[in-house]
Amino acid sequence: MTRRVLLVDDDAAVREALGQTLELADLDAVTAGSFVECKELIEPAFDGVVVSDIRMPGRDGFHLLDYAHRQDPELPVILLTGEGDIPMAVRAMAAGAFDFLEKPCAPGDLTAVVERALRTRTLVLENRRLKAELETGDAAARMLFGISRKADGLRARCRVAARAGTDVLISGAPGSGISKVAEVVHLCSNRSKGPFEKRSAAGLDRAALGEFWRGCAAGTVFLDEICQLPKDSQLSLIDLLEEGGARLIAGTVRDLAKEVESGAFSAELFYRLEVMQIHIPALAERPEDIPVLFRHYVAQAAEQAGLEPPEITEEVVSALIARDWPGNTRALMSAAMRFALGLGESEDSGEGLGLTERMAQVERSLLVEALKRTGGQASAAAQALKLPRKTFYDKLAKYGIRAEDYR
Repeated sequence: MTRRVLLVDDDAAVREALGQTLELADLDAVTAGSFVECKELIEPAFDGVVVSDIRMPGRDGFHLLDYAHRQDPELPVILLTGEGDIPMAVRAMAAGAFDFLEKPCAPGDLTAVVERALRTRTLVLENRRLKAELETGDAAARMLFGISRKADGLRARCRVAARAGTDVLISGAPGSGISKVAEVVHLCSNRSKGPFEKRSAAGLDRAALGEFWRGCAAGTVFLDEICQLPKDSQLSLIDLLEEGGARLIAGTVRDLAKEVESGAFSAELFYRLEVMQIHIPALAERPEDIPVLFRHYVAQAAEQAGLEPPEITEEVVSALIARDWPGNTRALMSAAMRFALGLGESEDSGEGLGLTERMAQVERSLLVEALKRTGGQASAAAQALKLPRKTFYDKLAKYGIRAEDYR
């Protein structure tokens, strides 16, 4: 997720204080003292959000807001108003500001609003990137969603494997989408016009394998759970690879190197496959992709069912991120389908949840309870929980909790 914040305020002391608050929240603060000073940074490709004071000499915050929206109507601009200046706040929202804050504002209030704006900006930029890549016919962009570096790396690796033309080994945890990644490699390759045939390797005998292989000439053969291919068929597959014709993509959730050591899998076949490997990162390794994938799955399920997609609140997103997802994208897709159909999740007392999920639920409830007791005063709540302020704000951002909601 982008972490860049353009902070504009003509008061140097206020600018420095707000900038430090943003930096303590691990945000990349870029400061400016006027509209003229920051104008060059505001463009459609700006990968961040803007926080600006309204009352500034010369070009004020409203002029900045108008200019920003002429450059990019979807660029979030947060305006800072004087304490109790309700008419100004109303005008700011009417003019299209993402949100407004009264000065002086509590650090937790500022970072919570900025984090929300950054999440919105990240989704906007991701959607634009996907749209642009879709227009180029890039199957990796069209079928593999995510905004994390690991998701970018997975798409890039698929493109490299597709161009290489070699046999491919795809590994990942159960439910990670191995067959989907195999199809992406096929569609990105020069064999994309040819057939793409999938088979489970378990129990596939020599005769059936040969017939399957030769029926897929000029295309791609995907063998799922390659480690379960019978020994005799493994030897036959080596001969078929020498024969040529189809391209092999193999999938596995196991460690093939260990299968070779135990004698369960052919070393020669493994050495052919290990030349080009793709590993699919688990959801636990890229939590920032969870909201993107969930929104996509919900929209997809709602469209198939002929329903309006339900609202996905910050509380829903926080709960999703807090879960372990051992079933990876397959489990997330099932949860999205239930959500889209209004079936919801089980309301039992944590049954079936892992330790990490239960701890996250407890931690979130403690944060909320502390904010309720202190009337939404973040500093007091942090003190009550005996947490450093920065740690407390980080946890609020992690769970999508806004202190101002409890005032």
